Amino acid sequence: MEMFSDEYFMNEALKEARKAFDAEEIPVGAVIVCENKIIARAHNLTELLNDVTAHAEMQAITSAANHIGGKYLIDCTLYVTLEPCQMCAGALYWSQITKIVYGASDEKRGFSKIETRMLHPKTQIVSGVMEEPCAELMKLFFKNKRK
Repeated sequence: MEMFSDEYFMNEALKEARKAFDAEEIPVGAVIVCENKIIARAHNLTELLNDVTAHAEMQAITSAANHIGGKYLIDCTLYVTLEPCQMCAGALYWSQITKIVYGASDEKRGFSKIETRMLHPKTQIVSGVMEEPCAELMKLFFKNKRK
């Protein structure tokens, strides 16, 4: 079985972020991987659904849980273009996800700025994967909003 890299899966999350960007949503994308296969894809839907909880991570968690038929995402990895906020970190804690890989840090609302222990103690965290393209998409989005 071919093993894919963190960069490969982050690129897939970036594709989702671009879908959000094109829909005028804050451009965050996520994929959840289990056994080297993407089992969930999602992007922010807060504007479309008029729901402040419709973050990419929340959408991906629900989709992955439906895919595996259970609420725990043990042996799964979340790839997300932006560091999860505290709400998403709480949901990820309860999902018991094994690993989180994120691209750009969120200096204002990222969970690590508030409390790094928000995640399950067994969850591994990898930050900065493809950080530049993830951050650039976010900067472009907000630059366009300020025009």
